[in-house]
Amino acid sequence: MIFGPNGVDSPLGLLIEGAIDINPSGPCKQIAPTLEEISNEMADDVVVAKHNIDNEPNTPTKYGIRGIPTMLFFSGGELKATKVGATTKSNIVSWIKENL
Repeated sequence: MIFGPNGVDSPLGLLIEGAIDINPSGPCKQIAPTLEEISNEMADDVVVAKHNIDNEPNTPTKYGIRGIPTMLFFSGGELKATKVGATTKSNIVSWIKENL
């Protein structure tokens, strides 16, 4: 799922990862398989989407994103939490559960 300028409509929690598709950074490449696993394992709780900052450069500014990867957690259409940098799967899952 791709997160665009109007967000994503979902009754579940929403986790967005900022990424650059043209020349993905090491940390973005590193975290992508982990987020795919989390997306599959927590499909009943959270929607994981990507945002291509090359195609939509104003969206990161809107949320104060200064580095990638940055994960944004939305609930009820509102930004609830932000996590910057690649980290472990268990750390991301704990962070998601704290914010559900």
